[in-house]
Amino acid sequence: MESHFSRAGAVLAGTASVLVGSSFVFSSLLTGYPFLGGQALRYVLAAVVLMFVARPWETSRPRPTPRDMGWLALLGATGLLGFNLAVLAASRTAEPAVVGVMVGCVPLVMALVTPLLARRRISPWLLVCAALVVVGAAVVQGFGRTDLAGSVYSLLALAGEVAFSLAAMPVLPKLGPVLVSTYACAFAGVEAAVLAVVVDGGAALRMPTAKEAVALGWLVVAVTVVAFLCWYEGLRRLQPERATLLAGLIPVSAAVLAPLAGTGYFGAAQLLGSLLVAVGVGLGLRRPRFSDRRNRETGTDGRGARGVPDGTPVDAATGSPPGRYASDQGDRE
Repeated sequence: MESHFSRAGAVLAGTASVLVGSSFVFSSLLTGYPFLGGQALRYVLAAVVLMFVARPWETSRPRPTPRDMGWLALLGATGLLGFNLAVLAASRTAEPAVVGVMVGCVPLVMALVTPLLARRRISPWLLVCAALVVVGAAVVQGFGRTDLAGSVYSLLALAGEVAFSLAAMPVLPKLGPVLVSTYACAFAGVEAAVLAVVVDGGAALRMPTAKEAVALGWLVVAVTVVAFLCWYEGLRRLQPERATLLAGLIPVSAAVLAPLAGTGYFGAAQLLGSLLVAVGVGLGLRRPRFSDRRNRETGTDGRGARGVPDGTPVDAATGSPPGRYASDQGDRE
């Protein structure tokens, strides 16, 4: 039976990727707004909104340990703020397509790194699917010119995108998507605010125009609050390297929405790339028949765990089911 959890995880991760793709359109409306101050405002406001959802002050909520807080601070510094800073730095000497293609390699990196960290076998099937997604994303975005600095910053942006999932894995099973998103945004907001004061001083923040306010509002609510919750819940329900296949929808979403904002067009290359992404994602979210036969023979579930039904929520750090999550009851209240 195809599990409800697997389908739900795919829908959630896909929704998050589509929303993140829309950020490229709305961020284009903020080119004249102070960058670090805007990042601080975005993440602080998102943390405030998430606090009313997470209600971390309630005694039923799990309390992060100092080690958990270290992971969350790292997540805010690398997967959130660091990623955005790397993209900004890369865009100074690299064409946008270069950054997009490099960041689009995240499914392939995750398909290699996640099993190694969890001491599981690397799946050749998922590697092929991830490669299809990466090639499709590259075709959607095209290729551009860059220099050494642009290439290095693009690699750092890729590292930040990988860290957005990897740094959350040790704390996600215990804290759940809502608390992880809340703390990560709070840390990123404070870190961005400190940098903004140091770098820009009094020019770090100003009152946004009406157009900038709309863009900031979308980035706060849709791209940060909703997308983060969807992504981390999808990551929790799916095997991590399968979930990150859905990241291939980010450039597809950006390509589809760009013509609506007058910032691009959707042509034959974008259509072909989108089809490649769809094929890679579709194949990656299901197990091949030879894998099913091998699992029946070995008594495993395809994730290396014995006797676990497909689609059972998994511990993102290990790829195996952790039992009842400490935060599940609170998330449903």
